[in-house]
Amino acid sequence: MKIAAMVRGYIPAPRPADMVYAPIDLAVSITEGLAKLGHDVTYYGPKGTNLNIPTENCGLRPLASDNKSFQDILHNTDMLMHYVPMLWDLKLARAMFERAESGEYDLLYFHHPEVAYPFAVKYPDVPVVYTVHDPLYDWYEESLELYKTPNQYRISISNNQRKGAENIEFIDTVYNGVDTDAFPYTEKAGDYLLFAGRIVPEKGVKEAVEIARRSGEKLIIAGPVFPNSQKYFNKFVKPFLNDKIKYVGYIARDKLADYYKNAKALLFPLQWEEPFGLTLIEAMACGTPVIALRRGSIPEVVEHGKTGFVVDSVNEMVLALQDINKIKRADCRAHVCKNFTIDTMVHGYEEAFKKVLKHSKKNGAA
Repeated sequence: MKIAAMVRGYIPAPRPADMVYAPIDLAVSITEGLAKLGHDVTYYGPKGTNLNIPTENCGLRPLASDNKSFQDILHNTDMLMHYVPMLWDLKLARAMFERAESGEYDLLYFHHPEVAYPFAVKYPDVPVVYTVHDPLYDWYEESLELYKTPNQYRISISNNQRKGAENIEFIDTVYNGVDTDAFPYTEKAGDYLLFAGRIVPEKGVKEAVEIARRSGEKLIIAGPVFPNSQKYFNKFVKPFLNDKIKYVGYIARDKLADYYKNAKALLFPLQWEEPFGLTLIEAMACGTPVIALRRGSIPEVVEHGKTGFVVDSVNEMVLALQDINKIKRADCRAHVCKNFTIDTMVHGYEEAFKKVLKHSKKNGAA
């Protein structure tokens, strides 16, 4: 297959080390993985994009070269109201569609559907595939209808993600994968609980602090505090920091393994419908079990009683800590190696893309 892919036109790939942007991490793994399988893959990103596959930048400079510049964009009302980041995205997307229309690519692959919508309508013979990373918000279906054409296909990252949006068609579900070499297994656990993720209400940091206080367990909190969540941190986290509850700030993904592998459990007290949750499989790859609330994709990713506990309340999370030593860390590692590796994910996308091309040819496109 000849494939062109992009995530953002203003952020280089790999993403800057101090920035959190999971779709870029996944896109790099997927595109480089597909190339290893023999497919012809080109990644579109701004200058500074440097991968083990061909790249195209269309002369664009990056707008975000580190987390500070990225956050500046997100909070620059004038810039956003004039759609400046989107203009960078559209520049690359247009080039991709024009070259696909000329026969250079069999399929185009995006991680942000809105970038491709206008061109997908204009080029109905070009198969377009999207990975949907977010929950299907109330406005999602309406925006889809505005640009709905038969040449567009969606991939979900969990089956739960599709609930409540049965009118939206998906070509497949492909779970996210993790590089198990980057998250090595450790047999012996440390003496602390871990929370890893953005310091925002939907991730349940406040609830993690409550669990630690009620259980008397040590807790390490790792994750970025953005300007719009500083008040939340100041109210629900900062007052409770002490010798047992520690905040270590943002930890780069390649450094997180040291925190995962020494934790006795990862706390995941979600307050929203998480579409997947990369930290779950990163922790389990290291052998660390997960204690999580039954929200979103959790029951698909964590095997209750085998790789952790999936429960229905904070109180039940506290009680589950009493049984955490019953979980075999080797089972956690084996679960990830069987279901959530990079190779498994890449082969899933390969099969989904083949299905798209077969469907497209059957319907007269491509």
